[in-house]
Amino acid sequence: MLYTALEKIGRFSADELAFIEQHLVRKPFRKNDILLAEGVVCQSASFLVSGVAYQFSMNDIEENIIDLYLTNDWVINYQSFVGQRPSTTEIKAYSDGELLEMSIYTVHYLIETSPVFFQLGKLLEQAIARNHYFDNALTPLQKYTHLLETRPQLLQQFPLKMIASYLKITPETLSRVRSMY
Repeated sequence: MLYTALEKIGRFSADELAFIEQHLVRKPFRKNDILLAEGVVCQSASFLVSGVAYQFSMNDIEENIIDLYLTNDWVINYQSFVGQRPSTTEIKAYSDGELLEMSIYTVHYLIETSPVFFQLGKLLEQAIARNHYFDNALTPLQKYTHLLETRPQLLQQFPLKMIASYLKITPETLSRVRSMY
C-alpha cells in the first residue's frame, strides 16, 4: 500500500521505494490519541497504514473538521509543516491504527541522498487540495456529490455530524442533500 501511495506522487525505482520505507518509523496509535497537538510544530508526514484520523480546530465547544484521513492517506498539517510554525489545529485518531512517520529530517536526508526524492514534495500538494476544496463557493449538493465521487469511504468511517462539518454545511443541510440521492 505504501508503494502504491508513493507511486501516485512520483516515479521511484524499487530500490528507491525500499530506501524510503527503511527510513520511516512505524507508530501504533489508539482511538482518541492526539497525533499532532495544537501549538506543536508539525515535524512529519505520516502514511496511515491502518485506522482513521481527523484534523480539526476548536470552535467554542465544537470541533470544526478541517480534514478526514482514511487508511492509505498521508496525514500532515500543511501550514505548520511548511512554515515550521506551531499548529493552530489538532490531528486526532478516530480509531486504533498504525502509521509510518517520515520526519522533516528524513525528507531532507533523502533529498541530500538523491534529487529523485524531491518528488516527495507532492505530498504537500495533496494536503492543500483536500484541505481547501470545501471552503469555496460550491453548493451543498455539489459538495456532497464530490464527496461521493472522490471519497465515499468517509461515509462508512465517520459520523454524519463530522462529515457535515468537513463539508462546511449543517447536519440538517446534509440530511436534506442525502435525501436527494
